[in-house]
Amino acid sequence: MQIRRTKIIATLGPATDSPEALAAVIKAGADILRINLSHGTAEEQAARAKQVREVARTLKKEVAILADLRGPKIRLEKFGAGPVTLESGDVFTLDASDKAPPGDQSGIGVTYKGLAADVSPGDLLLLDDGLLTMRVTEVSGSKIICEVEAGGLLGDRKGINVKGGGLSLPGIAPHDIEDIPRVAAMGADYLAVSFPRNAEDMNEARRLLREAGSQARLVAKIERTEAITNLEEIITASDAVLIARGDLGVEIGDAALPGLQKRITEKSLAQNRVVITATQMMQSMVESPIPTRAEVLDVANSVFDGTDAVMLSAETAVGRHPGAVVEAMNRICLGAELHAETNLDIDQLRVQFERIDQAIAMAAMFMATHVSVQAIVALTESGSTAKWLSRVRSSVPIFALSPLLESRRRMALYRGVYPVAQDFPGTDVEVAMAEGVQLLVQQGYIKVGDRIILTMGENTGNEGGTNNLRLVELGQGGYSDYHPSQNTD
Repeated sequence: MQIRRTKIIATLGPATDSPEALAAVIKAGADILRINLSHGTAEEQAARAKQVREVARTLKKEVAILADLRGPKIRLEKFGAGPVTLESGDVFTLDASDKAPPGDQSGIGVTYKGLAADVSPGDLLLLDDGLLTMRVTEVSGSKIICEVEAGGLLGDRKGINVKGGGLSLPGIAPHDIEDIPRVAAMGADYLAVSFPRNAEDMNEARRLLREAGSQARLVAKIERTEAITNLEEIITASDAVLIARGDLGVEIGDAALPGLQKRITEKSLAQNRVVITATQMMQSMVESPIPTRAEVLDVANSVFDGTDAVMLSAETAVGRHPGAVVEAMNRICLGAELHAETNLDIDQLRVQFERIDQAIAMAAMFMATHVSVQAIVALTESGSTAKWLSRVRSSVPIFALSPLLESRRRMALYRGVYPVAQDFPGTDVEVAMAEGVQLLVQQGYIKVGDRIILTMGENTGNEGGTNNLRLVELGQGGYSDYHPSQNTD
């Protein structure tokens, strides 16, 4: 039985607010549910997080929650009489003052009051993800006078980007500081930091999150030009990296985006960080019941590049077919994985063995790429061993046995890792492993005659204590009746 290795993130929204719709998304294969703090009220977001836990518990499936901060995105204020239509050549003024009037055909206020100091005549502004563009012709006090180059319909709260970047916005906005304690209260497993500029932004978010009492892991969303300049330090300061192709593509231009996506993926994997590929992966399925061939290839190519997870945004949040789009993405990932290169030479990896459990994990994956095995079974408290195991691309499934619910939810994001609830009886690792293997046999994941790799610590209950590696064949009596494999074909 083929088990999907690439994980799927689905964004929650009005289309998934009913328990039935949410259950359909989880059943279809969503591993992580994203709550976008840019949309909805605090009460709605908390209710969605609560419902995720309730539905997942009913379905007996471990899923993680990813809370996504709003970040310092620049937006238009509101128009007084509804959206306006701009034509090429129109003069349009952006007002960065504190008391800008409601928007009209001639101009509108902006949320970022420092915008006038950050732009100069000649700068190209891109509105609504680049659907409209205007060139700055003059800056007068707080007013930015522009000439429309590509017009169209412009509505409330649309985003603004500057081509090439250069804005001095801090990575953690005041509203993010208010939101982080709410993220901790909802029990999110991951926190996505929007528009970070450098490592300091990620460190600040981590500090605020820990002060709020949360141990959630941090995801850096790469979506501004400044982040590319400081890419490696941002990766180092993060637990995972999300390639946010929407705003990033607007700022750097569409022609540069494909190569940059590959570069971010490669540099993240080189630092053993989890990688998420996002934005418009199945955009046509907001309306259509089937994806375009271009979307199929986009998802598949991300799998070939080694991404840990692929993400759906509007497709599940407001789309007409949230369950069907997850089913389609699941199908595409499975198809791509049949052809993806998995048995890589581990000698090519630039791995620094900084911890014993990491060295054990790398040794296990070296064995898995050179010896025919059917599964890897990891006894893990924190899930760190499972994370190290997942850093090497392999077709061998990794079953991570953990008694900690938080660890199992976190592992839902790791490529090729399948978390399994397993209580460790006392500190007897042999008993714990025997019971865990028997559980996997009962669930049909492994069977008598399978050759499996086992990783564990000498004593259970110690985080990061994995220091033991075994290659065994499963006998009729389960783990208690194994013998070390002599056949290395």
